[in-house]
Amino acid sequence: MMYPFMTLNDGTGIAHSEALQKEGKEQIKVYFEQPVEGGFNSAECWLPDYNWTLCEGFSESQKDYFQKFLESTAHIIIDLARNGGFENASGF
Repeated sequence: MMYPFMTLNDGTGIAHSEALQKEGKEQIKVYFEQPVEGGFNSAECWLPDYNWTLCEGFSESQKDYFQKFLESTAHIIIDLARNGGFENASGF
């Protein structure tokens, strides 16, 4: 299941998965999607390792921005992933 996290000013939507057990450890997929003419730019990164497994249509500078964004918000995303997104998290 994917949970919405936020939408950036340029229309890029950010969503995250629930906390998953993958390769023997907890991992969370963060997905970025930006509408463009004829489709979407998309990227995905797995936390907590910051392992980028997809980046289509975004420039390197955009990906660098997303990396810095994740470094500053990963703790929030991980907590939300463990608790079922914003709707189910306490304290938000």
